[in-house]
Amino acid sequence: MRPSKILAAIRNGRAAKLCMLGHFMPPFIAYAAHANYDGVWLDLEHRAFDQREVQALLAFCHLYDIDCLLRPASRDKAVLYRYLEDGAAGLVIPHVSSADEARELVRMVKFPPLGDRGTNGKGLEANFGLSATRDQLVSHGLRETFLVVQMESPTSLANINEILAVEGVDGVFGGGGDYVIRMQHLPTDQQIPYVEAMQQVADACEKHGKFWGTMAANESELRQWHPMGAKILMWGVDMEILQEALVRGGEMLKHLPLP
Repeated sequence: MRPSKILAAIRNGRAAKLCMLGHFMPPFIAYAAHANYDGVWLDLEHRAFDQREVQALLAFCHLYDIDCLLRPASRDKAVLYRYLEDGAAGLVIPHVSSADEARELVRMVKFPPLGDRGTNGKGLEANFGLSATRDQLVSHGLRETFLVVQMESPTSLANINEILAVEGVDGVFGGGGDYVIRMQHLPTDQQIPYVEAMQQVADACEKHGKFWGTMAANESELRQWHPMGAKILMWGVDMEILQEALVRGGEMLKHLPLP
């Protein structure tokens, strides 16, 4: 069973480096590992995958020894922990706004005594049963898999201390786009800018011994989040990488003296 590179980075006091994948592109995983990323964020919330595609991508993550932090499109209990059985290092759950939601997620994806996750020692997580006992699987799952919740609304921000106080919630990720859309509908005197919101998240994480991260829109933002204590640094999204490379290629072709 492979240990989590994301958790290893955080436990060693450095920020984990992640990129984002939203399409079935196995080479992306190989390239990310070669570029020394700690993990690939696999986005099922906004992108369409079938189950076998997800299993294949998780297998490639194990092949190239890089974590997969998977954002699911479902909160079905068996669906969630099956992603862990299939090899995901962690789950990041969107739109978590209350401690009750957080407790229910812990119940679904954490082994006892923290939760009520089902046990199956025949998945990729357990090397298909070739090298792990049931007790070893449970110990590994509690130590090397993790649960991240997303703060994406004013309600979530207001409840962030209660959410992070839930045992079994390992970290929080700020969803800036959804947060801003929701915050702008509040009265002006109640609106909290996203940077201030993430400072509140950072303070709550320090208080509760949890980690946090958020998406950077540009290099300036990336350099802003890190000094604030972000331990998940997201940089490199498949669609943006493809678009930028094609724009550069198109510009180069445009200026060639072609017949």
